[in-house]
Amino acid sequence: MTGAHKEDTARISYDVIVIGGGAGGLNAALVLARARRTVAVVDAGEPRNAPSAHMHSFLSRDGVSPLTVLETGRAEIARYGAIRIEGRVDQVQPRDEGGYVVLLDGGASLDARHVVLATGLRDDLPEIPGVRAMWGEDVHFCPYCHGYEVRDEKIVVLGVHPASAGQALLLRQWSHDVVYATHDRPLTDEERERMDARGVEVVDGRVSTLLSKDGRLHGVEFVDGRTVACAGVFLFPRMTPNDSAFDGLGCARDEQGWLVTDRAGRTSRPGLWAVGNVVDSRAQAVTAAGMGAAAAFALNHDLVDEEIERDLAAHRAAAGRVSDAGEPVSAV
Repeated sequence: MTGAHKEDTARISYDVIVIGGGAGGLNAALVLARARRTVAVVDAGEPRNAPSAHMHSFLSRDGVSPLTVLETGRAEIARYGAIRIEGRVDQVQPRDEGGYVVLLDGGASLDARHVVLATGLRDDLPEIPGVRAMWGEDVHFCPYCHGYEVRDEKIVVLGVHPASAGQALLLRQWSHDVVYATHDRPLTDEERERMDARGVEVVDGRVSTLLSKDGRLHGVEFVDGRTVACAGVFLFPRMTPNDSAFDGLGCARDEQGWLVTDRAGRTSRPGLWAVGNVVDSRAQAVTAAGMGAAAAFALNHDLVDEEIERDLAAHRAAAGRVSDAGEPVSAV
């Protein structure tokens, strides 16, 4: 279902609404749809890994385009009756009668017994010319995702984050030729000693631009005019979770402001779940998919428990209106 059909979905009630159509959200929807739950996935169609031509470290999908993986997932959930709604969620609100209403940006609203947030995070990149243009191509964050593709080549790590020095030390695993550009994260004496011991070259100074030709990286230029030729640049972006849909619902957050969940993805508020990068910045696509499945298993069990309590109450109420002899009991 596309955004053109948003008005048709107004006030439709689902067992579960999944917000976000990446690996975590789609895998949650797949498991729940196979459990014969009514499921809708609201998807803005802007996955975090869209700039990357290939995804890696995902068993059976290594080297495949991230968009191909998502297209396959969309077809799979549709096969089991889940629907995908193109759009954005403005807010999730509690319903007086239980469950939640999910308000879409186009004005439509959907009712759900439970909601799974799988909206990922934003990579806030440093304002260095060339970084954004080559992000996902020759400029990367995760060594496990893209380190192998620049193995044994010269790699420059930009010092833009408190974790940048550790990133440079880690990348030495993939290449003998790693350069740490201090930029705005100069090293302590202990960190510099670790770089020396690990064989990482340190270049002090701020970076002015990334050099490219025909859209491909070939070097890093510093403000003093020095250049370092390289085949790849890695940096540690500032990450911000896309969790505003749950604002105002009272879900517990940690000291950094990230949503807190249990191992199954439950937030502190019953019926609200969160999986993938929206709660774990380290989660790769394969990890997010696993988190989505784990949440779906637990969520379905919670729904079953709710239904058993409802059915049991109805059964007892019906039994109370009939005498042991099978005659209706008169009201007192």
